[in-house]
Amino acid sequence: MNAQEVISSPSRNTRTAATDANHFILTFENNRFASELFGQFDQHLKLLEQRLQVDARARGNSVSISGDLVATNQARRALDFLYARLQSGGTVEISDVEGAIRMAVAADDQLTLPTMERKAKLTMAQISTRKKTIAARTPTQDAYMRALERSELVFGVGPAGTGKTYLAVAHAAQLLERGLVDRIVLSRPAVEAGERLGFLPGDMKEKVDPYLRPLYDALYDMIPGDKVERAITAGVIEIAPLAFMRGRTLSNAAVILDEAQNTTSMQMKMFLTRLGENARMIVTGDPSQVDLPRGVTSGLVEALQILKGVEGVSVVRFKDVDVVRHPLVGRIVKAYDAQYAVHEESEKIDL
Repeated sequence: MNAQEVISSPSRNTRTAATDANHFILTFENNRFASELFGQFDQHLKLLEQRLQVDARARGNSVSISGDLVATNQARRALDFLYARLQSGGTVEISDVEGAIRMAVAADDQLTLPTMERKAKLTMAQISTRKKTIAARTPTQDAYMRALERSELVFGVGPAGTGKTYLAVAHAAQLLERGLVDRIVLSRPAVEAGERLGFLPGDMKEKVDPYLRPLYDALYDMIPGDKVERAITAGVIEIAPLAFMRGRTLSNAAVILDEAQNTTSMQMKMFLTRLGENARMIVTGDPSQVDLPRGVTSGLVEALQILKGVEGVSVVRFKDVDVVRHPLVGRIVKAYDAQYAVHEESEKIDL
């Protein structure tokens, strides 16, 4: 354990007889790390209190935690994980605290029977590049990152804000830095999201860049900007519309297709058959946000059905609870999904 546990005194909560209470003090050896761990004005501890319904009070490099036995142990595991992250040279932001809490809670939720034994330390899948290290913030992200390590073709599907594309680009950057692939190929179908943009001025790069901007943003987060520009110039990183993939064989490459819900059946088949020797392919998209003309089948939806159970193919499905943007985004996604479910049910009744 990274922190020294000074006090541990389980007791019975008098307000709720069926609930066990716990109180302990964690003392961290490094004062600077402890300060970063607690956050400015103890904001990280306040988030622990809010999410886990515990009482967390800092004093110097120590924190006193009290509350429900399960919740306090979740808080301890989250803090222990985050402190280890600081020790290894990482940083702790409010989003990292949120992720550690989610993973600590999920570890308990997966148990079939309650137990009084202390759980093991949190283990989260990580992606490391020279610029930053990313740890999974939800159990689904953890499963996704592990699937990226073991499978040649991975589908990451689900709502916006769950990290599908971001983690895919991070994994591709990691493979490139380790020398496991020679290049990265990033692609998207050039489909307008419900708008008619008309004629776009400029050369080909200027015309397609607006469609590919999210991929650029993720790349610059993983790799220093000057290296990204040099890699693009040298062809080590290629960012191109899906239409440019036809007729090619992509070998020794990490290939990502983003916004795949906007591919047609033929486009998806064309893309998947580009997979060459020693290549990894990642397909991301949200089947609930198809911008194709009415009546056109989404290539992503069809591929998920056709490739079900095929060896070497992994499918990871994200849900609204996996949204790692602003908490309101998750609630928005959940509200829309509920509304879509009502419409689908009414259409079945009409039939």
